[in-house]
Amino acid sequence: MNFKDAVVTCLTQKYATFSGRASRSEYWWFVLAQFLAGMVLGLIVAVIRLEFLIYIFQLALIVPSIAAGVRRLHDTGRSGWWL
Repeated sequence: MNFKDAVVTCLTQKYATFSGRASRSEYWWFVLAQFLAGMVLGLIVAVIRLEFLIYIFQLALIVPSIAAGVRRLHDTGRSGWWL
């Protein structure tokens, strides 16, 4: 799975899907996309001083982040409760 496929899968197709499995590449590409988007947003917020944008960003990504983490744990043979 490539970068674009992983981000699209986690944000649209499996936004709140806690069952199933997530491959290593799907999970880590999504984590990288979150990190990069957060860095860019942080720079934008530093310039225009609209701190609430960071909170909106975090709220929008909390569910797919947890869902991807749970699916990744399922792929490694662990329960999602480990997260």
